[in-house]
Formats: sequence, structure tokens, C-alpha cells
Amino acid sequence: MNWKISYPWFVRKDLDGFFGLAIDNLIQLMLIITLSKIVAGIPERIIFSYILPGAALSIIIGNVFYSIQARNLARQTGRDDVTALPYGINTVSLFAYIFFIMGPVYNETKDPVFAWKIGLVACFFSGVIETAGAFIGDWLRRVTPRAALLSTLAGIAVTFISMEFTFQIFAKPALALVPMAIILFYYMSHARLPGGLPGGLFAVIIGTSTAWVLKLSGVSGYFEPDWSKGVDISIHLPLPVIGDVLSLLGSEYVWRYMSVIIPMGLFNVVGSLQNLESAEAAGDKYNTKSSLLANGIGSIIASFLGSCFPTTIYIGHPGWKALGARTGYSILNGIFITFICLTGTMDTVLKIIPLEAGVGILLWIGIIIVAQAFQETPKSHALAVAVGLFPSLASWGLNMVDAGLRAGGTNLYTAVGNGSFQGVIPITGVISVSQGFIFTSMILSAMSVYAIEQEYWKASLWALTAAGMSYFGIIHAYSLTETGVGNKFGLGAATEFALCYIAVAIFLLFLYVRGK
Repeated sequence: MNWKISYPWFVRKDLDGFFGLAIDNLIQLMLIITLSKIVAGIPERIIFSYILPGAALSIIIGNVFYSIQARNLARQTGRDDVTALPYGINTVSLFAYIFFIMGPVYNETKDPVFAWKIGLVACFFSGVIETAGAFIGDWLRRVTPRAALLSTLAGIAVTFISMEFTFQIFAKPALALVPMAIILFYYMSHARLPGGLPGGLFAVIIGTSTAWVLKLSGVSGYFEPDWSKGVDISIHLPLPVIGDVLSLLGSEYVWRYMSVIIPMGLFNVVGSLQNLESAEAAGDKYNTKSSLLANGIGSIIASFLGSCFPTTIYIGHPGWKALGARTGYSILNGIFITFICLTGTMDTVLKIIPLEAGVGILLWIGIIIVAQAFQETPKSHALAVAVGLFPSLASWGLNMVDAGLRAGGTNLYTAVGNGSFQGVIPITGVISVSQGFIFTSMILSAMSVYAIEQEYWKASLWALTAAGMSYFGIIHAYSLTETGVGNKFGLGAATEFALCYIAVAIFLLFLYVRGK
């Protein structure tokens, strides 16, 4: 252990990492503000006085922890290229909690404050599940092939990350296309800009300058900040709500929505394991237990301070590392997010710097993750990586279909009921693949790895795992209502899939016995 190594708190390339991670977090905060009001009726008083300050504290605590963790790893290994794990609010849980817990509670009770409090308890239980997962995380990583972990991340990266921001960029090319090109070609070529200016910073400067030129030139449709309310700065210190959380642990509403809370908690654990594997593949091997503990404790702290949204280790460590970011970017992000949440100035920041100026950084992160899935696994496992991409593509495609239907004034429930997809899209298959897609992706990829290696008995165990998860509704099972596709847990939830996976397991065992 080399404790004498000089490892700076900040390097110049941390600015690139900061801009990318900060934009990612800003998007989460924008979603919280918008969706909490629209879907769950939560008043701005609760959002700005409780939810955002609580989220900010949970973020900065995690950012500082993972920065210190990276510094310790650098000292232990004697390296100066260690990159901290990115960390923030879990996007999937954000949507799940608002649409499938807080929204339904509000619609039933018409009490937005109660809906918020139920969200707090949901966040607390997610933290408990994540904390418990810390004690089995190492075992899960040992029994799961790297291709299975990385292909799942690649699927998410190419769909929910890269495609979303690609659409934003090409929707406003005059504003976002040049900054995107600067970022992509700067990092692909490892070119040097004048004065050693970081590519991400340069792209944000160009994008922001372009936005204001378009604005001042009277060109509409690109950047139109509303300054009618001026700049509102007011201090919102975090306020503990531990009593509210503990008093509702036994609420019937909490237990009614455990069918959402438990899968989301497991989802966060598995996602964090995948991101730790991704970091190790990029050269930074972090301790699984301490990383997951920090993750779970961060979510618990968030709930105790008023935030309904669990935190997680973010996808994209290899991308931040490729940017040249080390540990300072994480701390800078925590300071920035905390400042704008505690002072209520998030809206002001977005009035000055358009998000489109920096989303190219997140597109680059997605590209790096997809490339890593193929580059950091054995060449023979490329087929398994490819197999693992399909469930994510299905889930993303379903979201596109659902969004399109809602934009047209209808919904998936109505369209399926009317037979609108008959002979066009096998929509029930799309829904089935999308349900629990992270687990399905891992399982299919793991089965493929062991089939390639002719370790058929291991492949059969993964098939039996799929059968069990199907039977209990963790994968493939669903309920379809006017509010959207929901989970369907219980005995025999997806029996047809369970029986099919058992048949697959028998076939694999037959190959195993025949091979002996």
C-alpha cells in the first residue's frame, strides 16, 4: 500500500466529468419537479423545502464517499488514473415511485402530502434492500459472467441513455449538433485543444454561446428562458422527517405497494453490481460491500431528509474515466447540486445554460459503455453480449409506443383492447420481454456464455432461475391498465414462461449428460 502517492483532489479533466454528471443530475431534478406536481399533485412547498434539499444531501454524501474511496484505491495501488464511481438519483426508481406509488396514492386519497410520505417510506425500504444486498453482492458477481453484467448495461446505454439524447440533439441541431461533434471527435481522437481546454467545457461554452446568439437574434424554438419571475434565491435547509417515515412503516398503503418497492430495490442492487463490474473492467476494482452499503445508506438518508427517491451508483464509469475525470468531478457535482437545491436556483441555471449544450457528453458515455461490453469480454462471448441487448431494446421500444399513443390522445390499454396492433406488432411479446428486462438480459446472456463454454449444467441453473422468476412474476408477467404497464407478482404469474424455461433447463441438462 503506497500511502505517500500524491493524488490531487482535482485535475483539469474533472471539469468534463463534472459537466456530464451535473447535466445528468439536473435532468433528474427537472423530472422530480415536473412529475411530482403533475402526477402526484405535490405542492412546490414540499418539493423545494423537503424533496430537493433531501436529495441534495444524499447526493453530496455519496459523491464525497465515492471520491474518498477512489483516492484510497489510488493510494493502495500506486496509480494516478483512478476514477470515482458516478452516483446520483436512480432514474428508473424515480419513474416507478411517482407513477406506480405516489400517483396512485394521490389519486385515491387526494392528499398530496400523504402521497409524498408514502414515497418517503418506499425510498426507505429501497435503501434497506440495497443495504442488505451489500452482504451478497460479492457472491452474485462471482456467479454471474462478466458478459451478462456488461451486456445489460450496454442495452440500457444504447437505448435509455444514448437514443434519448440523440433525439434531443437532432431535434435542435443549430443548438446541439456542433457541441455533440466537438465532444465525440475530441474524445475519439484524443486531440488537444488550445490551452489544454477540456473538450466538455469547450462544448458547453460553444453550445451556450450559440443558444444566446439564437435568442438575441430572435430565432424561436431553440432557447427561450422565461425571466418574467426574475431570479429567486431562497435558502431551503434539509428538514428531518424521520418521525413521518417511522410512523408509516406499517401503513396498508406501503405494504400494498411492496410489489413495486421490492423489485425496484433488487433492481438497484443488480444495477450497482453491473456498474461495479463495469468499473473493474475499466481498471478500477472497488470493494463491493462498502460500495453497496454507501448506496443503501444514501437512500435511507434521503428518505429521512424528505426525498422520495433512492440513490444509486450510476452507469458510465468507463465513460468518465475515458474523459480523464478522476475524483474531483464527483465532489464538484455534489457541491453544485447541493448549492442549487438549497438555494432554489436550479431554474436560474437552466435559464443561462441550455441542457442541449452538454448532452453530447452523455451520448459519449453511452457509446463507451456499449463498446466496453464487447471489448472487455472474451471475443467468443460477443454472441452472449449481443443476446443481452434485446430485452433493453424491447423495453425502450415499448416506452416509445406508449409515449406515441399518449401523444395521440389514447393509451396502450385502449389500443391493445381494440386490437389495434393485430397483424402489426406482437405487442404482448414486447410487453413480456420488457417486464423485468434487466434480469432477463442477465439471464439470457449468462445462459449464452455457459452454452458457448459448453458448461451446460451452469446454463441450466440460469434457466431454472428464469423459471422461478417467471413463476413469481419478477420477469415477463404484467398487468395492463389505463395508467400503463404494471407489475404482476404472485404464484403462477407467468406460468407459461416458467414451464418453457424448465423445458430449456431439461434440454441443457440433456446436452450436459450427453457430453459426459
